[in-house]
Amino acid sequence: MSEELDPEVVELASRIFELARQGEAEALAAYVDAGVSANLTNDRGDSLVMLAAYHGHAEAVSALLARGAEADRANDRGQTPLAGAVFKGEDAVIKALLAGGADPSAGTPSAVDTARMFGKTELLALFGAN
Repeated sequence: MSEELDPEVVELASRIFELARQGEAEALAAYVDAGVSANLTNDRGDSLVMLAAYHGHAEAVSALLARGAEADRANDRGQTPLAGAVFKGEDAVIKALLAGGADPSAGTPSAVDTARMFGKTELLALFGAN
């Protein structure tokens, strides 16, 4: 038995995911402060942090982490926000995630694996990996 989703709830969630993609830190913070889960995920398991990180929005990432979002929450493919930020070359996001407690060895592939794959030796040093 499948449960029907309220179209208004789906619309609101879609707007919040778009805010994360656009890096609207203040609006995201307001929604989370009003009761939206900081760990809200879409149908692919992408969290608000994942979407903000992948699209290069360090301020939004920091705002969500400050409100209890999980820095290492992997999506349905095992990818973490930190690995996504490494892949995209988003240095400010990488620093925000690390400051928020992200583990470079979490996920598949991990941020360490991703840095190795793309020869990003400066990130391997930052992560304490060889």
